[in-house]
Amino acid sequence: MSKALALHYQDNGPDDTLPLVVLHGLFGSADNWRSHVKQWQEQRRVIAVDLRNHGRSPHASAMDYASMAEDVIALLDSLRIGRCDLLGHSMGGKVAISVARFAPERLASLVVADIAPVAYRHGHDSIFAAMRRVEEGRPGSRKEADSLMAEHVETPATRMFLATNLVRGEEGVMHWRVGLDEIENAYSDIVAEPAGEGAFGGPTLVLRGSRSDYVTDDLLPYLRQVLPKAEVVTLEAGHWLHSETPEAFQSAVNGFLAQRPS
Repeated sequence: MSKALALHYQDNGPDDTLPLVVLHGLFGSADNWRSHVKQWQEQRRVIAVDLRNHGRSPHASAMDYASMAEDVIALLDSLRIGRCDLLGHSMGGKVAISVARFAPERLASLVVADIAPVAYRHGHDSIFAAMRRVEEGRPGSRKEADSLMAEHVETPATRMFLATNLVRGEEGVMHWRVGLDEIENAYSDIVAEPAGEGAFGGPTLVLRGSRSDYVTDDLLPYLRQVLPKAEVVTLEAGHWLHSETPEAFQSAVNGFLAQRPS
């Protein structure tokens, strides 16, 4: 496990409420959660985090879940947050499960969006190829970058999501703000199981997309070994269920948080 990094975060909402901490997925960032945060912050404090090698957070070679969980715990310590509700999507869901295993006393509840606590096969080769093509092509605009990505990624929505990581650098060239080298080199750790051992026995909501293959029925028995109190809710969506069906996602999360023990 590497040294904890000082993560970038966005802190909104009233300070005198139990915080909701939000962790994005692979190639995501806190910025992707703006619409949800805007609604949540009307009622409670919301902390949207950029995980290491993502968003505005520092880059580091390690991407194992023990290291990423330690980053989040260190952030809670720095903000003097004793307990929180923790929500994580995809890779961020595995980070959240790892935090729950290492420091269960810090969580009032856990929300895991479309990921199971298992190792997955490698499945982002076309994504890496598209992002490397942008590096080679040195585009001067997002439109040019999209054309380059389209050589490897057909789905416009996926290219649009990846483009949220583009920033303009020297000489007007668009480049990636994510630690692409670090992510690709540590990809085997990203598709691995969450860190830690045993089960998290606190209140848990698992949201899955009906058109996603990340949390299939055959994985539910193992999921319940790790998250025995999990309430599993299926939304009519794919893997990016929080952006594909935002109202249903909000409703499910809000309903769960309203009923969990204080």
